[in-house]
Amino acid sequence: MGVARSSLRGETVCGDLEVIGERAGGVLVGVVDGIGHGDEARAVAERAVHTVLAARGRSVIAIVRRCHQELLGSRGVVMSLASLSVADDTMTWIAVGNVTVLLLRADSGAVPRTEGIVTRGGIVGSRLPLLHASVTCVSPGDVLVFATDGIRAGFVAQVNTVQSPQHLADRILAQYGRDNDDSLVLVARYRGTTPREG
Repeated sequence: MGVARSSLRGETVCGDLEVIGERAGGVLVGVVDGIGHGDEARAVAERAVHTVLAARGRSVIAIVRRCHQELLGSRGVVMSLASLSVADDTMTWIAVGNVTVLLLRADSGAVPRTEGIVTRGGIVGSRLPLLHASVTCVSPGDVLVFATDGIRAGFVAQVNTVQSPQHLADRILAQYGRDNDDSLVLVARYRGTTPREG
């Protein structure tokens, strides 16, 4: 995995945070973007990350609902989560608000080569939309990219699935990050299971 972030010009903290947590049979990854900027955005994003990780054994829909309940009365967050299962090489993902999530296939012959999830408008902790999670297959080498709204569109053309996740995250932030918003890029490469010897 690789993470790159920057705060709004003039701020000392970033309200965009990553979520990375092991769960039975796989891993949960995602991005949380606290509404607004500065200390308050950071505080609500930290609350959201804590809630997500505490509930990481549940479905992604249940996690978002739990987060919504915990954040009621706050400024809220937008978020995207992906639960990857190595048992059957699947990913279940969900997005609320304007956090981009893209899956790029390592297999150049895959159709489609790039897949995205439809985000539901709303704010976790304020206006939760009707939730919908999608399931797709993943293969070793596939790359998952999360980008908050501080990253301009069009970065997918720069993604080379062979490069290291940290290099990709740094490059996307450097080339597509806005200085008038908090920005975060999380890149994860799916490795699948480690073959057994014998």
